[in-house]
Amino acid sequence: MKRFSILILVILYLAVFVLSFSIGRFPVTPVELVKILLSRILPIDQDWTAQAESVVFNIRLPRIIAASLIGAGLSLSGLIFQIIFRNPLVSPDVLGTSTGAGFGAALALLWTLPSFTVPLFAFTTGLLAVFLVWCVATRVPSNQVLGLVLGGIMISSLFQSGTSFIKLVADPEDELPAITYFLMGSLAGAGMDEVKIIIIPTIVSIIPMILIAWRMNILSLPEEEAMSLGVNTKLIRGIAIASATLMTASSVAVAGVIGWVGLVIPHITRMLVGQDARETIPSSIILGAAFLTAVDTISRSAAYSEIPIGILTSFIGAPFFLYLIIKEGKKSAA
Repeated sequence: MKRFSILILVILYLAVFVLSFSIGRFPVTPVELVKILLSRILPIDQDWTAQAESVVFNIRLPRIIAASLIGAGLSLSGLIFQIIFRNPLVSPDVLGTSTGAGFGAALALLWTLPSFTVPLFAFTTGLLAVFLVWCVATRVPSNQVLGLVLGGIMISSLFQSGTSFIKLVADPEDELPAITYFLMGSLAGAGMDEVKIIIIPTIVSIIPMILIAWRMNILSLPEEEAMSLGVNTKLIRGIAIASATLMTASSVAVAGVIGWVGLVIPHITRMLVGQDARETIPSSIILGAAFLTAVDTISRSAAYSEIPIGILTSFIGAPFFLYLIIKEGKKSAA
């Protein structure tokens, strides 16, 4: 039954993938899409316009790939953090990765550096934030998980304050709008260069998580019980945190701060396939990719001007978060 659910998710993603090309100011039919994509590897007679081919390869394909990778990365990051902290309300923001990466991007935009430096700065400061959190956590050897949470809150607050200061001193005519729009989260400028930035960190992070999926189940047990099973929990936790951080930082570096994906999708995944990490990890990857691809399609086609994708995910995520709080409160009361 669980494998059937994963198959359904794969079909759902493929449907969203195809429909994303069909929706927009220049629609491409599914038949045209298949022909255009296959034309690069098979000898197919061209019965489509050059404009359609340009839209597919230069505009929509890079953007859809980027949305899929970011959705998969953020969703899996959220699932990993929820397993590690044994808390269903944890998200990728818990270690300050998103705010740290946002600060770096804002700094690059403030200094009007070349566009390629924006993701570079975001990625670097995102990793710096996690390093600082880890340094704080090592000072709490008795409860390192608590140290990570407290350190994340503190470091995230510091970087958020830094971003606010950057907004304060930024040129309101030029720099401030660019910084504000980036921090809202958007895939408007996503091209193959952005795909190249995110594809390697995402794949490098996903592969080890799939390989150690069964060990991730052990992290949900009490620390003493997990260690008694002969599993190096510190090593597994370190690999998991590094992978989740890498995915989150690279996502923010390309698309800005996109919230709630890492909170909402893992919960939906567990509703569909249960708690086993061997099932939830691949399911969250597929569902996260389908979700953000669908939301990005709405963001670029629902209105005359593009809606930042971070706004749409907040509209979905905030009510769902409220639902989770109420649900967890009822469980505690029971």
